[in-house]
Amino acid sequence: MIEVAQDPWVHRSANMSCQTCMWFVAKFSNTPVKPDNHKIIGRCRKHAPTMSGYPAVYPTDWCGDHKLDENKI
Repeated sequence: MIEVAQDPWVHRSANMSCQTCMWFVAKFSNTPVKPDNHKIIGRCRKHAPTMSGYPAVYPTDWCGDHKLDENKI
C-alpha cells in the first residue's frame, strides 16, 4: 500500500484573510442604521492607489501579499 503524504500547506490561507492583514482598512459608512444584508467592505492599502483609488475588498478575501497584523488577531 502506498502512503500519501499529508499536505502541510492545507488551509494555510484560513488565517491569511484581509481581516487579519496589516494593509486592510475597514470602510465605515456614515449612516447610523445599517440594512440587514450590510456587509463590511474595506480597502487594501498594500500598493499605491490607482486613478480609481485603493482596491475594495471584503474581510474574507485573501491574496499573496498578506502580512499578519498581530493586533487584529
